Amino acid sequence: MAPRRLARRLSLPLRNQGAARGFTLLELMVAIAILGLIMVMVAESFHAVAQSKVHAETRIAIDQSARLVMFQLSNELRGAVQTPFIPSHVLLLGQAHQQNFQPMDAITFSTLDPGHSRYIEDFGPEVTIAYTTAPNPDHRGWSLLERTQFSSLLSIPPTGQAAVTTVLADDLLALHIRYFDGVNWSESWDSTQLSPGRMLPMEITIDLRFASTGGVPLTLSTAVAPPMAYQQW
Repeated sequence: MAPRRLARRLSLPLRNQGAARGFTLLELMVAIAILGLIMVMVAESFHAVAQSKVHAETRIAIDQSARLVMFQLSNELRGAVQTPFIPSHVLLLGQAHQQNFQPMDAITFSTLDPGHSRYIEDFGPEVTIAYTTAPNPDHRGWSLLERTQFSSLLSIPPTGQAAVTTVLADDLLALHIRYFDGVNWSESWDSTQLSPGRMLPMEITIDLRFASTGGVPLTLSTAVAPPMAYQQW
């Protein structure tokens, strides 16, 4: 019996050593692979969230910039000058153009400074403003929207430092302006060819389209009725 008891005693440490055995190399490799897949999925999720955030912020910035341009243009058109009792510089020239089969119109008009009412106070300058477009040299298919301002006391547009030109947008895709004379709509307007008191259109529509992230353009439209256009109609 002694040899059997001795054999059992000797075999116990062997079984204990087998139970305490660690992971094999294959098991470690499988665990690392699974962990790597999980980390890739987490990283992709964070990247998608970050991209969505950047896309949303860019879209909001483009929307705010476009609405600011539309507000400025429509607000200045509402101040277009036509005073029947006080001599004023009446000017509104609308020219229809196309670029890459898209409307890229230009408009030049005389307006009063924001908040100013010359026909009531009888003072304050009139300014002439021109909105024009030019191809964007840094991005094919986009255009620059430029605003030039100079004093209406000048009979011809100035050059050099006398005129102030500002780039309002560099991602313009289309600018379409139409004019309503009370009967018909037209693509252009020339106040110099019209009789006094009828030199301004009764309504002007503006369509702006800007490039945006994701390939979906941002389009804004509005209609402007210059108050002074109704003074002698």
